[in-house]
Amino acid sequence: MKKIWLLGFGFFSISITWSLYNAFVPFFLEKYVHSVALISFMMTIDNYFALFLQPWIGNRSDRTSTRYGRRMPYLLAGMPLAAILTMLIPYHSGLFTLLLFMMLMNLAMSLYRSPTVALMPDITPDAQRTKANGLINFMGGAGSILAFGVGSILYNTSPALPFIAAGVITLLCLLIVSRFIKESRDGVNQPAAAAEGSILPLGKPARISVKRQLDRTTVWLLAAIFFWFVAYQGVETLFTLYGKHHLGLSEQAASFSLTFFSLAFVIFAIPSGWLGSRFGKKTMIITGVCGLMAVFALVGFADNLLVLRGLLLLGGMFWACININSYPYVVATGNEESIGTRTGMYYLVSSLAAITSPPLLGLMIDLTDYSILFYAAAASMACALFCLLRMKAVPRNPGV
Repeated sequence: MKKIWLLGFGFFSISITWSLYNAFVPFFLEKYVHSVALISFMMTIDNYFALFLQPWIGNRSDRTSTRYGRRMPYLLAGMPLAAILTMLIPYHSGLFTLLLFMMLMNLAMSLYRSPTVALMPDITPDAQRTKANGLINFMGGAGSILAFGVGSILYNTSPALPFIAAGVITLLCLLIVSRFIKESRDGVNQPAAAAEGSILPLGKPARISVKRQLDRTTVWLLAAIFFWFVAYQGVETLFTLYGKHHLGLSEQAASFSLTFFSLAFVIFAIPSGWLGSRFGKKTMIITGVCGLMAVFALVGFADNLLVLRGLLLLGGMFWACININSYPYVVATGNEESIGTRTGMYYLVSSLAAITSPPLLGLMIDLTDYSILFYAAAASMACALFCLLRMKAVPRNPGV
């Protein structure tokens, strides 16, 4: 698990960068763009990159063979580029340069996101992957908390400081990951004879067919992932408006209430990984889906702030059961050679949900009222449960 903690620095830097980007870039955009809808669209560029680029890069990394491994070249190329472009964003001279830096920064982040995630199952035996995913999500959550806490202090000193700090942290994290993670030595699927400093054979790995990965089990699992992300993304995006307009909370109280959900997720990330390893990934995912569906249904009846925050606390724990175990489950339902391809497929459906969910739930609110939000989220979780129950068992891997 020491290697996983070190790999966690990669996720730590990604979380810090995205958290600062999402928190402060809208302030730059609103100087030039006055439409909130247009600003919201510009802030979803990363999801469009994830939709098209990350499945391709994930698949490409499965076929990459170099002396540095199959994932590390993408980190070595993408992380320095992302660091530099992140630091450039506050130094834009107008809307054009701001959008240019944003697009290039998103492109650079897309270069190494899937390979970084795929590196975890590459160096972790299947039985340990839920624990490992819990650890790296804990590191990512810690990065987000640090970004929101320290980032606002730095931003008040100078708007450029959070972005410079994020770039420097990304470079330091690359140094740690590349120094201590050696795919030829640490990969659980590499020939045992590989020793530190050795060079892998440069033979081209076989092409991974995406179509062949889409068996019945995978299709139902990806459908389930889509539906639970529709519920999660819709609630996350629209909750503050729900709190303000439906419950009569102040903007600050509504925003603060959502942190109960996020904090519970971070605290329960490691335990849910351990529970997934102990009782099985699918069992924990179904437990999380049933629990979160019940929480969303009950939030619709909550008219007391204390009750609401208690339910959000429970919701964060159940979301950890789902989110921590789902990626290792996607990997476990395929073979070891297709890890990068399956990582890209995971990001494809989660990004598709992130793009479609807020407008869809927003339209439902426009047609009815805010009370529909959590009932619709609960219905989407019910669809996810249906998809999970339609899956065939995956008996060949332990802990599944």
